[in-house]
Amino acid sequence: MSGSTLGNPQNTIEILQKYQFTFQKKFGQNFLIDTHVLDKIIHAADITKEDMVLEIGPGIGTMTQYLAEAARKVIAVEIDKNLIPILSDTLSGYDNITIINEDVLRVDMRKLVEEENEGRPIKVVANLPYYITTPIIMGLFESQVSVESITVMVQKEVAGRMKAGPGNKDYGALSLAVQYYAEPYIVANVPPNCFMPRPRVGSAVIRLTRHEKPPVEVRNEKLLFDIIRASFNQRRKTLANGLNNSDKLNLPKEILTEVIESLGKGAGVRGEALTLEEFARLSNKIWEYADIL
Repeated sequence: MSGSTLGNPQNTIEILQKYQFTFQKKFGQNFLIDTHVLDKIIHAADITKEDMVLEIGPGIGTMTQYLAEAARKVIAVEIDKNLIPILSDTLSGYDNITIINEDVLRVDMRKLVEEENEGRPIKVVANLPYYITTPIIMGLFESQVSVESITVMVQKEVAGRMKAGPGNKDYGALSLAVQYYAEPYIVANVPPNCFMPRPRVGSAVIRLTRHEKPPVEVRNEKLLFDIIRASFNQRRKTLANGLNNSDKLNLPKEILTEVIESLGKGAGVRGEALTLEEFARLSNKIWEYADIL
């Protein structure tokens, strides 16, 4: 690897001191300082010389160096302008990296992938600030960007929620949304001492492999997610009450109850007992009624 690798904590400290860098709490900055974890991420993301990788939040370029070695091209999107001169320094030995100083939620991803990769599927790799994990992942899926997989470091609890199934206490709207778009696989748990500064919680690397097409067929995707959100908004309530309280579904309660009963799980069933496939059936039935009324 050209230059000094930043997976070594000593090199990370030297770079931070050289630029007198201070961590910004608002950006949730925790830099990875463990070469074993970096290797695991690159391996899990299955990056080859054919691939273009989008890295979100490169920090000082630790993982970016690894990605540049493995991929054909890396686009690194970093929100903190104070990190741009550092990245120019740490990545100076590579000619296959483009750095974009921008908030990733404001980048036109479809346009970027079209221009940089001729619309072919990209792989996304990121060590995400925890507060913004869900908007970034769902934004990539919902905007129909051509993404093959997303391999991310997230809070351990969030990885658990993405992977959870019905009946599990972690199962909820995030589980269903992620599993509608992708197959989640937890690659590794990562303790706080692998980061600088140390986060207060454990982390996990999770790979989301995009489905070629969703595993269920729905008449209206927006309606499906409105129903899912309404079902988990008040977890203690029955599914019927949750849907009845939603301002997105203007159907009489007796019709909602009838539709729920048609699933064969009883009128008092709660949202956390339903599979993605059952939510799809529910959504399609409600859509039929919406057409009639």
